[in-house]
Amino acid sequence: MKVVRVNKRLVVALVATVFIVIFCSVSFFTSSSPKADTERVPIRDINSRNKIRNEAELKEQLRHDTQKVETEPGIEVIHEEERKIEEKEEKEEEEALKEREKPIGAGRGKDGKDGKDGKDGKDGKDGENDERREKVVKMMLHAWYGYRNHTWGANEIKPISKGINNQGIFGGSGMGATIVDAADTLWIMGLKEEYAQARDWIRDNFDMKTKATGSLSVFETTIRFLGGLLSLHALTGEEFYIKKAQDVGDTLLLAFKTPTGIPHSTLNPQSKRAENYGWASGGMSILSEIGTLHLEFAQLSKVTKQPIFAKKVQKVRDALDKAEKWEGLYPNYISPNNGRFTGNHISLGALGDSFYEYLIKGWIYSNFTDTQAKRMYWDVSDKIQEKMVAKSHSGLTYLVELRNGRSEHQMGHLACFSVGMFALEAQYEKDEKRKEKVMSLAEELGSTCHESYIRSETRIGPEMFYFQGNEDATAKNTGANGYILRPEVIEGWFYLWRITGKTKYRDWVWDAVEAIEKWCKKEGGYAGLQNVYKPERGSDDVQQSFFLAETLKYAYLTFTDNEVMDLSKWVFNTEAHPLPIDTEYTMPNTNDI
Repeated sequence: MKVVRVNKRLVVALVATVFIVIFCSVSFFTSSSPKADTERVPIRDINSRNKIRNEAELKEQLRHDTQKVETEPGIEVIHEEERKIEEKEEKEEEEALKEREKPIGAGRGKDGKDGKDGKDGKDGKDGENDERREKVVKMMLHAWYGYRNHTWGANEIKPISKGINNQGIFGGSGMGATIVDAADTLWIMGLKEEYAQARDWIRDNFDMKTKATGSLSVFETTIRFLGGLLSLHALTGEEFYIKKAQDVGDTLLLAFKTPTGIPHSTLNPQSKRAENYGWASGGMSILSEIGTLHLEFAQLSKVTKQPIFAKKVQKVRDALDKAEKWEGLYPNYISPNNGRFTGNHISLGALGDSFYEYLIKGWIYSNFTDTQAKRMYWDVSDKIQEKMVAKSHSGLTYLVELRNGRSEHQMGHLACFSVGMFALEAQYEKDEKRKEKVMSLAEELGSTCHESYIRSETRIGPEMFYFQGNEDATAKNTGANGYILRPEVIEGWFYLWRITGKTKYRDWVWDAVEAIEKWCKKEGGYAGLQNVYKPERGSDDVQQSFFLAETLKYAYLTFTDNEVMDLSKWVFNTEAHPLPIDTEYTMPNTNDI
């Protein structure tokens, strides 16, 4: 700061005048102005909202008043006082955030000695992990209040323009997808006030019968809405969630009215018309969609005591089990009319991915009693390892896609979910040789997904990355190089951390969190990138609801102790909504449907 000579008496007079003006202005606005909208205050410390709002108003008034004396001697002294006020506010807010009531995930490990390698979730870095976890909480609050302040009740926000984003998958513009998707994350993070906002909206406004006025995706409605509502019931015990979930389930049953019981992809609840996408191999059902309903429908039957839901998805599983495979692998398309696979496109990325995930998770959800799910998973895992695992010229392990028996050397961001899938398989594998092999595969794939991140300018990975020519876990010369806030890479590292206890996976998650914060944060939330290699290309202006449901949840849980959402008690659906393992599970009988 430049040093100037000042007239002390003049300075005292100026400062006194400023504070008198502040006092009078605050008194006037307090008595005559409408109450400020506290919901539109930028939030950082959830226990000091009013304090932050009032101090912000005082600070703005001080700035306004000091502008009047900018040309007077002693102005730099006033600016220095303003700087001190700002620093004091920042310090107080940070301290308040640390001292607020600890959320569910507050870790309290000592030195990591009990777990040695960190398998108890305590790696001896409690202070660092606390800070990282609190940073993710701040990101959640920023994303939440961006949506709440500008597009409350709509499906998603455009965080740059602050307008409504609506996708055709939701069934209507007022379904509140972000609210339902985010609510269990708010609960898990201990954000009670924000959770109450979500709960009250769901209780008073979420209504399949009146809000679902157009075509919806059966798959997306199941994993986001049905999964979210069932998770909220399991976490909170609030009974009204069951009725809301049953309304969703009852609506979706219309899609299962096919000769085989394999559901259609889309449904219009008003016209009761269900159909498939024309682009899906001429109107076929999609493997990843019909195979990713089991957890939610089984849990819905459990809480409603109505077996019809579990029976419907069991019939789908039976059809997939009986269908003729391509060398033991499942093609991406199947006919709902005759139950036969069409084409030979096989992928653990888009169109296939979560079907495989739900086989192993279905077995875990059943408390390890669903022997069909276990058999189907272990059999196809063998075939995947035999026919779809490849090495790049630099030694990176990746999963190819198969089309008519020929390998396509590309791997999608979506396929990085398989890191967690194989890690879970290794955890429960009893044969030590196979356990070591599968865990090695999980970690090698996790490393490849990491390379796809750190080889970009933004240190965020692209939608698809390739292993041919000059591309090696990169997509520099293709159009599939954007990022839409997807969770799968962070999800995979979360599972690797929980199962292996290796701290590098926590560090990788943290690096990704910092990159997302740097490149994706906007005034109204977080937006995807058009090109992860050229961030100057800009953003997509969409805050996907799954960013709050999955990406931030998995990031947060990476920095908690392992007993928080313990994987021996909970199973995450493919939208990261946790469902409790069913210790009383019984296989449904489908003979009567």
